[in-house]
Amino acid sequence: MTEEKHNIAMMPSPGMGHLIPLIELAKQLVLRHEFSVTFIVPTVSPVPKALKTLLENLPQGMDYLLLPPVHFDEEVRGGNQIILTIIRSLSSIRDVLMSLVTKTRLTALIVDMFGIDAFDIAKEFNIPSYIYFLTTAMCLSLIFYLPKLDQMISCEFRDNPEPIKIPGFRYPVHGKDIPEPMQNRNSDIYKVFLKYPERYRLTDGILINTFFDLEPEAIKSLQGGHDHQPGLPPIYSIGPLVQEGSSGGDDGSECIKWLDDQARDSVLYVSFGSGGTLSQPQLIELALGLELSEQKFIWVLKSPDDKSARASFFSAQSNRDPLGFLPTGFLKRTKERGLVVPSWAPQIEILSHGSTGGFLTHCGWNSTLESIVNGVPLIAWPLFAEQRTNAVVLTDDLKVALRPKDNETGVVGREEIVKVVKGLMGGEEGDVIRDRMKLLKESAAKALSEDGTSTKAISELVVKLKNQ
Repeated sequence: MTEEKHNIAMMPSPGMGHLIPLIELAKQLVLRHEFSVTFIVPTVSPVPKALKTLLENLPQGMDYLLLPPVHFDEEVRGGNQIILTIIRSLSSIRDVLMSLVTKTRLTALIVDMFGIDAFDIAKEFNIPSYIYFLTTAMCLSLIFYLPKLDQMISCEFRDNPEPIKIPGFRYPVHGKDIPEPMQNRNSDIYKVFLKYPERYRLTDGILINTFFDLEPEAIKSLQGGHDHQPGLPPIYSIGPLVQEGSSGGDDGSECIKWLDDQARDSVLYVSFGSGGTLSQPQLIELALGLELSEQKFIWVLKSPDDKSARASFFSAQSNRDPLGFLPTGFLKRTKERGLVVPSWAPQIEILSHGSTGGFLTHCGWNSTLESIVNGVPLIAWPLFAEQRTNAVVLTDDLKVALRPKDNETGVVGREEIVKVVKGLMGGEEGDVIRDRMKLLKESAAKALSEDGTSTKAISELVVKLKNQ
């Protein structure tokens, strides 16, 4: 008689960018270590079609349960919406965990950084709980350091006259580049983040989607514990876990056929992720900057949000045709050099294509890791969440990205766009950045090799999970 497999419950926060890394982790555990995985998926109404499609096509050994959608009559944005969705789903989460405890050999609950309110339920059922931290070790270090930082600095971090030193990071960070949820110290979400260090210490371990050669000092800092970080749980750096093969969604063959006709490393890929949007003035400047640069490009275009030059999908959702917002005649003038794709493109396939020579990105961590895995150098254009902090890592520490400067109104002008695009795609500086990114690509592959640091970390985690 075959012994029942250890089952792991995984709970992402709302948003495809939170679910996809958990699926990639699940593949490691199911396909290589003989676990089964059940996804518990909190949702916001209306439930996106892309989310359902992704879940319906999970590999064998993975199952899912969609929780009842949470409705927001009031205006709630960003991280507040994510956290509230989890809180309003707790009774449903409890029912699912109770069922899984009864029907499966439930070994652990793994949540992303926003899901820790479910830990109390896990404890009730004596289920070990883990956090899968979906961004940098530097950001995790900052979270543990936040209570001390809160005592040391009295003003808003963005107004602090001196750069801020973060444990495990070699360069002081300007206060304006501290993650967005920490920027308003009177906000509810800041108060939640202030409590995270205490809550994170209650977990049985923290998994980070990074690898040692990418952030050696930050990882050593977390694993060794400094004076301000005593008693941290075990830290496992297990990345880079990214999507492979098809990135799903609609047919993206037009992009690939177009790339097939271009010279090697000649195309700049421009995308702000599944959620990022620009204001109309910023969209116009980006379009004219790409045109004036005379470089080849693929641009994944979304309709603008005039409330902000740096909006997220929590604050901007539009059914309008994005092509209608481009400058008059832009498509005609650039048809020989550029391809504009409304809303979605096959990012995995584009970044792995030999003709792609650069990536103008919002610095979301999933996109960043996909770029590193494929050795594609970057233009860092952060929009929201922790993306400005990621941009600091990419430009100041790793030196694999150029970062355009915005003006006093927060808009990056066309001349600045021309400067960074030409610098990355055709200049000597771009060649140096490209060489550094190729070395990172090699380090990423090594981390996930048979004897790599991330492979060993996953193996240590597996032993712990099976012995609990």
